[in-house]
Parts: sequence; C-alpha cells; structure tokens
Amino acid sequence: MGHLGGTARHGKTEGRKGEHPLRATRILFKALLVLLACLSCLAPLSLRAEDGEAPSAKRTIVVGGDPDYPPYEFLDKNGQPAGYNVDLTRAIADVMGMKVEFRFGGWSEMRAALQDGSLDILQGISYSDDRSHSIDFSPPHNIVYHAVFARRDTPPVRSLEELRGKQVIVFKGGIMHDLLVKMGYGPNLTLTATPADALRMLASGQREYAVVAILPGMYLIRELHLTNLVPVAKGVVSQRYCYGVRKGNAELLARFSEGLAILMKTGQYQAIYDKWLGVQEPQRVSWDRVVRYGLIVLVPLFLILIGTVVWSRALQRRVALRTEELAREVQERKRALEELRSHQDRLVQADKMASLGILVSGVAHEINNPNGLILLNLPILREVYADAGELLEARYREQGDFLLGGLSYARMRQEVPLMLEEMSEGAKRIKRIVEDLKDFARRDDAVRREPFDLNAVVQAAVRLVEPSIRRATTRFNAEYDEHLSTMCGNAQRIEQVVVNLIINACQALPDTGRSISLRTACDPLTLSASLTVRDEGTGISPEHLPHLTDPFFTTKRETGGTGLGLSISAGIVKEHGGTLTFECPPGGGTIVTLVLPSPLADC
Repeated sequence: MGHLGGTARHGKTEGRKGEHPLRATRILFKALLVLLACLSCLAPLSLRAEDGEAPSAKRTIVVGGDPDYPPYEFLDKNGQPAGYNVDLTRAIADVMGMKVEFRFGGWSEMRAALQDGSLDILQGISYSDDRSHSIDFSPPHNIVYHAVFARRDTPPVRSLEELRGKQVIVFKGGIMHDLLVKMGYGPNLTLTATPADALRMLASGQREYAVVAILPGMYLIRELHLTNLVPVAKGVVSQRYCYGVRKGNAELLARFSEGLAILMKTGQYQAIYDKWLGVQEPQRVSWDRVVRYGLIVLVPLFLILIGTVVWSRALQRRVALRTEELAREVQERKRALEELRSHQDRLVQADKMASLGILVSGVAHEINNPNGLILLNLPILREVYADAGELLEARYREQGDFLLGGLSYARMRQEVPLMLEEMSEGAKRIKRIVEDLKDFARRDDAVRREPFDLNAVVQAAVRLVEPSIRRATTRFNAEYDEHLSTMCGNAQRIEQVVVNLIINACQALPDTGRSISLRTACDPLTLSASLTVRDEGTGISPEHLPHLTDPFFTTKRETGGTGLGLSISAGIVKEHGGTLTFECPPGGGTIVTLVLPSPLADC
C-alpha cells in the first residue's frame, strides 16, 4: 500500500514539473520523506512476515501435563488443571502474550504425544542425557528430589543401590523408571500409571518399596491418609525440572525460557513457588524481613557504638599512660580464658570417662554373677558326668549304641568332655575380660606409682580392644620382649595410652587387608622399655605431625574425634618421664613409639 501511494504521488508531481520546477522539487522531496516514513513503519511488519510470527499469534499452544502429580500439576475437585506448573505456565503465557490450552493425561501418553506433535510442550519434565536426544529442555525452574518410601514395618534402606534384589514400585515413564531400568533393576520393577497408584499399592501390602518424588509422595500420603507409609531414604536422587519441547522446536522453547526469566526478575515466580511448594517446605525468611529486623537491631547498636566510641576516646585521653599495662592485662586475661576453656573441655571429657567407668563396672558386675555360677557349676557337672559315665558305658557294652541328647552315645562320650572343657575356658575368658574392663575403668583420683609389667599392660589393652582389631584387620601381630625390666608408674594410665594408640591404628586402616603390628623391647644400656605400634594406614600429613599432641587438634572431627586422645596420652607419658614420637615412613602408614625410662630405685 505504501508503494502504490508513493507511485501515485510521484506521477502527480511529474505532471507539474514543466510549469513549476522549484515547487515540483519541494513536492518530490516531501513525497520521498513520506515514502521513507511508510517504509520504516512497514519494515518490522515485512521482517515479521519473513521470519514468521510467534506461534502464539497463529494458534493456541497445547501444553501437556500429568493429572495426578500434586502439588506440581493435577486436576482439582472441579476437574480443572491446578498446581505449581499450571500457574507458572499461565503466568509465562500472560507475560509473553501467548494463548495456552492444557491437556492432561497419562505420563507415557503425554511423552508420546509430544513426539508425534499432538502436544507443543510439556510443562514439567525432568532432564536426563537420554531424554535430551529427542527433547530440548529449558533452564530448570525447580529441582525435584526423589525418595524411597516403605511401610513402617519394612527394613529401611539408605540408597538406590540397597534396592537391588528388592521388589520396587515406580510409575511408568517417569524419570525414576528410566534411571532404575538403566541401573539394571528392570526385572524387579512394578509399574503403575501414577505415583498415587504406586503408593496405594505399597500401602496395601504389595511389594516392599516405592520410589517417588518427595513432595508429591508426602502430599499424596497426607491427602490419601496412607498413614502406614514413611520416606525411609530422602533425597536419593535430585533432578532438574524443566519445560520440554520436541527436538528442534527452538523458537517455542526460547519464548518459554524468556518468560520464565521475566517471572524470576519480577518476583512472580517466587510468589508461585511459595504458594504451592513453600507450604511443603520450611518457610524461608525473605530478604525484606532480614533487612527490616536487621535495621531494628543494628540502628540501636550503631547508636550505642557511636556513644561507646566517644566515651572510649575520652577514656583514652585519660588513661594514655596506662595503655601498655592494660594491653598486657588483656593478653594475660585472654590466655587465662583459653586455658580455662581448655581445662573445662578436659573436665567434661574426664567426667564422661568417669561415667563410662561407672557404667562398665555395673555391667561387669552383672556379667560376673551369672559367669560365676557357670564356673562354680562346671566342676560339679564334670563329676556328675564322670559318675554317670560308668553306668552309660555299662549300658553301651550291654545294649549297644543309643541316643543321648539326640546324638549317639558313641559320639557323645567324646564330645561331652570337650564341651565341658570349652565351656570352662569360655567362662574363664569372660572373667578375664571383665576384670580387664574393671581395671581399665577404675577411677584413679591419685597418681599411684608402683611396679608393673609393660608386657602385661599391653596384653590387657589388646584384650580390651580385640573386637576393634578384628573389625579393622585380619593381619594383626604382637611381639613381646621377655627381657623387659619392671617399670615404675601407674599401670592403669599406661594401659589407657596403649588402648588409644591401638584404636588410632585401627581407625587409620582403609581395609582389612592392611596390617597392624606392635612390639615391646628393652634397651640393654639404659634399661628403658619401649612399645612400637606400626600400621599400614593412610598415614599423617607432614604439616600435621607437629600438632598431633595439641589439645583439640584432630583430623577426624566429622567422625566424632575430639582431639583429646593423643593430648591426654602425651600428658600421661610426660608424667612418667617418657616420650611419645610419631613417624611417617616413605612406604606409607604410621609408626608410634612409646619409651618409658628405667625403673626408679625408690618406686
């Protein structure tokens, strides 16, 4: 239309050119300006016609969803689409000027509809590398965490790996279906049409576990009153939750991604998130609230700070001559507080150990009573069996073999004495372990110095920690020097040091194939005794070696280490005039050497 108008105007000016050249020139110039203006207005329209108009201007965008996946997407009591995904899609459509139509159905059907073109976009689909071959994904608008659900009486699991060999329910076509099939769980999977069907089946007693997204799972358990179900492993997998279009539909995906970015900038996304998902999670504190309460607290503090600074300046002028003295007092007070804190923590640890000692003594007493009866009655049982043996032998000779305790007498005549002997040895072993525990846990308020045998102390410590040794390694070796001198000191405290060294060695081993060895030795020149504990563990970093005996220094804080074991052990060894050294040989592992001086004459 602009082109035709320009031609007509041009023809009219040509007719008047010969009569008024100057006027014709002005008219022609104005006509050109009008033509340029028209072309500039039509340029965007022509470009839009060449590139193609947005899909929303041509037709309604068909958006697919799952009718039974609350709170993300579902059909409400009136049969209308509702949920987080639905509100998010409507908001994107509003801000981008698009028309959308929701079409809900079975998840497998929706995925197939996306591929055959019946659907334009899926509003909530988890990303995976396999799916990315046929689907293009938007930036994630949420992270979906999946959990393992079970009945309350079902043994719990902690990860997907522990589901191997178990009967697992999962809804068909979901991301967890794809993942579990990829992990090789296919034969043990039971597929359902919806997550709700999976949880109903599990609650009815069928199968053992169900893998469902945590928020839909908890929502359905509450709405369907499935009170016998609980999540036994939360957050086993996290998946990016996105919009998805058929491979190659980049224009539609770009419009939805742009709309999502706008919602996030304007705050509409956060409002939708809080409406649907915020009620399922702990309420998050907004920045506005943080700033508001921060100002309420900080403004008075700031005023107090200003007053303090003014008062401090005035005070400094008055006490300038005492500044250095006050600084020294502050430093001394700081050191005193640090020492006090250190002593308090040690007292807490000591109180725990004292409480543990009381508990061990009580348990030992309860074990000793029945064990004493066993030791008392076993000799009587031996005599009874010996007295009855003549009668049993006579019957055996006269009548042949017969049953005794369900077994033939020919066998039992050999087994019973062995059984009685094993019972006696077992009861004696229990008695020795209980006595060792009582000695180790006995409270020793005063430092007693008395002669003791280092070999006996080490052997008692090994008996105490034998279960830990068996769990840590299958290669434990102990060598005891028979020529050790009698040491002088507190045997109970030295035993505490040995126990700590062996436990540390056990904890350093990465697997049971690594070894632990300990060896006692005597120096013939100085008559000092030594204990060497060597492990093939992970070793100690060179920068940590100088700090091993510092109070509260530990590299095992996350596993419950307090940093007091080696510090206390070093203090005990120092009280006895000995040394405790640590080495990291080139081949790996750690060597700890405990040296005690020669016994004192006045011990």
